[in-house]
Amino acid sequence: MITRRQLVQMSAASTLASALGGRGAAAQATSPQGWPTRFVKLVVPFTPGGGIDGIGRIVGARLSEMWGQQVVVENKPGAGGNIASEFVARSAPDGYTMYITAAGLAVNRYLFQSINYDPVADFAPVTLICFFPNVLVVPSSSPLRSVGDLLAEARKNPGKVTYASPGAGSSLHIAMEQMADKEGVKLTHVPFKGAAEVNAAVAGGHTMLGASGLSVKPLVDAGKVRFLTVWTAERVKSLPDIPTLKELGYPWVFDSPFGIAGPKNMDPKIVATLHDAFKKALDDPSVVKALDQFEMVVNYKNTEDYIKSIKEVTNTEKALMDRLGLLKKDKD
Repeated sequence: MITRRQLVQMSAASTLASALGGRGAAAQATSPQGWPTRFVKLVVPFTPGGGIDGIGRIVGARLSEMWGQQVVVENKPGAGGNIASEFVARSAPDGYTMYITAAGLAVNRYLFQSINYDPVADFAPVTLICFFPNVLVVPSSSPLRSVGDLLAEARKNPGKVTYASPGAGSSLHIAMEQMADKEGVKLTHVPFKGAAEVNAAVAGGHTMLGASGLSVKPLVDAGKVRFLTVWTAERVKSLPDIPTLKELGYPWVFDSPFGIAGPKNMDPKIVATLHDAFKKALDDPSVVKALDQFEMVVNYKNTEDYIKSIKEVTNTEKALMDRLGLLKKDKD
């Protein structure tokens, strides 16, 4: 399996190869007005070491090769993605700053009392690239052996069951609250800045549960954390013994789709160039293989379809926030 350190090494090696020439020079000549002519910043809204950081480094390395310009991954975690989102929204719309968007970012306009950007209007969507399987984990010493045990404990002690997520408004936070709402139980949310912090919190016994991605697997292999369930429609290939929620009788699928966007008012030609570059990267067998190492599944949508899906998610999540009692009261 590719480690996080290897991902960084892959990125550095790819950048060096680009600087020496090769595929990147030809690709750069076809870009509008020679774009890009300098490094491109890819903002990740979570801490280093998590699965989304891995996406940035895997795909960024391939883009560096294609363009002959370095793609620099910059982590800006915190506030459920708001810190990264505001940074990108305020960046120049020249294509040199883009970011990986999580599905949960669409709910921030309804969840947070004050944000200084519009999660839909202030961005130029480029493409949907993949989804990341989610899992529910507990410390290895936990008496909770199943989702049934979890729900029974929550019913017995309302509000006493604590769970960690990568941030308020993240898709994992919303998924947990949706599950609690449907089952009529109360859980206590403990937000962190990314998957790495969530995994550490669960391994250390600081929370009773963790809603995370498969970046937690090394801690499971080390015997510090234990899986309860995966939230995908089907079992994950590398975890054949871990049941899905649907298998356990709960008709829910909570995947985390991720896409690429930049600031609004980007030149349509640059948006098209970005789209085509990411599509080419996703078609590269080496990139697909690397993503597969982390159980990330390619989930491509072109720019038009991605824009439609963002609008659909926004409307759906607003209704969900209202039903869960999390809707910001001063928002129309």
